[in-house]
Amino acid sequence: MTTAPADTSSAVAADAAPALPVLVEQVEVTAVHRLSPSFVRLELGSPALADLDDGPALDQRIKLVFPHPGRPLFSTEGFDASWYESWCALPAEDRGSMRTYTLRGRVGEGPDTRMLVDFVLHGEGDGHGPGGDFAADVRVGQRVVAIAPRRGHEYGGIEFLPGDARHLLLVGDETAVPAVAGILEALPADARGAVFVEVPVTGDVVPLEAPPGIEITWSPRDGGPRGTALHAAVLDHLGRPDALGLAESVADDEVDPDLWETPAYSASGEATGRDDQETLAGPSTWEGCYFWIAGESKVVTGLRRALVKELGVDRRQVAFMGYWREGVAMKG
Repeated sequence: MTTAPADTSSAVAADAAPALPVLVEQVEVTAVHRLSPSFVRLELGSPALADLDDGPALDQRIKLVFPHPGRPLFSTEGFDASWYESWCALPAEDRGSMRTYTLRGRVGEGPDTRMLVDFVLHGEGDGHGPGGDFAADVRVGQRVVAIAPRRGHEYGGIEFLPGDARHLLLVGDETAVPAVAGILEALPADARGAVFVEVPVTGDVVPLEAPPGIEITWSPRDGGPRGTALHAAVLDHLGRPDALGLAESVADDEVDPDLWETPAYSASGEATGRDDQETLAGPSTWEGCYFWIAGESKVVTGLRRALVKELGVDRRQVAFMGYWREGVAMKG
């Protein structure tokens, strides 16, 4: 009589460490693509990315950790659910620098999956950070640590939630271009709305895939002041060019570098509904509209002031996100 082999799969499964609900992995630069004067795209690969979430990218935020110059990249081996505490416990010189980016997309399958991340190469006077410095001199084979969504697990990091809005308005600067592009690619064919994008130079104006009902307007600065042309284009589109002065009157000390307000969340703790001062336009004026606005915090603050205080847009219809603040080193 033949004896069946013992089934050890359950024992092996019991001994195996459960997968983290997020990916925390070293990834390698597998390709570098210069997209325009100010943008470079990196393909980042690892067999672990076979488990990368495969839903629409939209404005999905991820984290990347860059090693300090001359220091090795820390190992993620053995990281468990307390990975963040483990990372914080590393000596400062070994932790590297963590920054937030947008997952631009995915290519490949299984262990050959690569994540796409677009970087802005900052011009003179715009300031530099560890991510921009890394991308400026990147070589295939270099590694960073990625914290990204794992398939089948909740991760967060997506703010584009238009619900049943019938008209969309997307506004962003160069740091928001990857998110805008990801959102446009995921829209249904019958989507309608407008997109306003500010970029450093005319050479950064590149084709974006979008439904035919979406109008895209580019505003290259080409050495001009940040936000001025963008503010004017948006308020003209909304039929309120007279509100430009309100948008442009934001003082430096009025800017919250942590500006982040969505229909469901406010970094300042403010309620996201209407308040008594928001009465200059009736609620029906912008009914059916959804506004997604991201970029430099002072520029976003100006648009927030004009839309909410002057035009009477209900804050439950808007996501205002300060991706960065000029002159301030952003963390995380």
